[in-house]
Amino acid sequence: MATDMSEAIRQLIQDKGISEELILKTIENTLLSAYKRCFGNADNAIVRFNDDNRVVSIYAQKKIVDGVYDPVAEIDLEEARELNPDAELGDEILLEIDPKDFDRIAVQSAKQTAHQTIREIQKDSLYSEFKDKVGEIIIGYYQRERNGTIYVDLGKVEGILPKKYQSPRELYHVNDRIKALITEVNKTPAGLQVVLSRTHTDFVRAIFELEVPEIYDKTVEIHKIVREAGYRTKLAVYSIREDVDPVGACVGLKGVRIQAVIRELEGEKVDILKYDPDPRRFIKNALSPAEVRDVIILDEGKHQALAVVMETQLSLAIGKQGLNVRLANRLVDWNIDVKTDAQFEEMDIASESRRAVSELFGDSEEISRISELPGITGEIADAFLEHDIEFIEDFLALSDDELSALKGINPAYIEELRRLIEEFVEIVEDQDTESEESVTEVQEEEDETGEETTEETEEYECPECGAKITVDMTNCPNCGIGLSFEYEEE
Repeated sequence: MATDMSEAIRQLIQDKGISEELILKTIENTLLSAYKRCFGNADNAIVRFNDDNRVVSIYAQKKIVDGVYDPVAEIDLEEARELNPDAELGDEILLEIDPKDFDRIAVQSAKQTAHQTIREIQKDSLYSEFKDKVGEIIIGYYQRERNGTIYVDLGKVEGILPKKYQSPRELYHVNDRIKALITEVNKTPAGLQVVLSRTHTDFVRAIFELEVPEIYDKTVEIHKIVREAGYRTKLAVYSIREDVDPVGACVGLKGVRIQAVIRELEGEKVDILKYDPDPRRFIKNALSPAEVRDVIILDEGKHQALAVVMETQLSLAIGKQGLNVRLANRLVDWNIDVKTDAQFEEMDIASESRRAVSELFGDSEEISRISELPGITGEIADAFLEHDIEFIEDFLALSDDELSALKGINPAYIEELRRLIEEFVEIVEDQDTESEESVTEVQEEEDETGEETTEETEEYECPECGAKITVDMTNCPNCGIGLSFEYEEE
């Protein structure tokens, strides 16, 4: 066959995205299939292309014999010498076959083989291309919807966006632009199936990589992402460089970066918080935007913790239908129970847990008020407050008799308060006070022995301004006038 195939090959490469090598292989297989259909087998068939692949030919390789038994594979010596005078018995000769000699059924079968081969090659080629893109963002256009599934035109293939992978706040129309994450690539009898998603956490991760250069170049790392698609996303980040604020990098100047992410998520709320290896601090951060006062580890092995917030912060910490605390649980991988101060005081928590509160917040906030003592009940604190005893220092300054004289104070309250102070408060005495007391004691002892006495210094008034002056002064400390004192001999 002498046919110019270059244009056809170029068209296949352009339309189907198939390499020239695979196209030539397909043509070869098609001719061999037609030959086999026509002659019974293709064991002696040979397909050859010219140097520029513009012409293809098919040959039958036959053995020269004296008496033909298999006309498909053998040729008589006399007939062979008509084609090549130098032919000898036992030699092999190539006879070109004209494809026009193939019957109609053979040609039809060859066409079907060619189409099937091209489809398989195209499917394999696209599968390899899109399989490498799993986890990446791709942009397509809305084509149609059926049974909740959206079909997206991705150019070479058609993607599907199942209902379960669609955000509940998003609505699409024909030809709308859709940015989605490639989650699966499957081969099916109908062709290649590319599954897309806009609800996966990796979709949010990929969006941040596009919007935040520090995440793309690994200066800022994403520890974990949790999400209720369409409602809220929590993102924990940290920086590998001390001079880079991970949260600030994600938010961007005047919030430009985070706003771009929120727009892509159709207005979904996004909380960016700093990851901390300390579970207490991490839990505090995870409950943002609520302000958490205390975090108590109830059971480290079972990952159970208690977060204490002010009354005004309770609804914010829990979130609508418990969404905020539920996402925080998943983010830190702890079971977090949120309580107000009043609810916490009513709880029966072991002293070890209360001690943990003191150890946790002792370095950041010193306990000074009775009401701040871990484990103190509101009843005890209020009873002392009625007598204007608000601070621990005020309580410690009172003697036993003075405490007993307080009306309405149960002796059990006093004992309980002393126990809590001893357990949770470290009393540090003032070194200056101790020093003064020591000097006073020394002076008193010296006065008693008579070895040293300290005379009281006499004070006078400045004749100019009336300020107090002493005999050892040469100038008035107030007006600066010069001073001199005359002494009368006794």
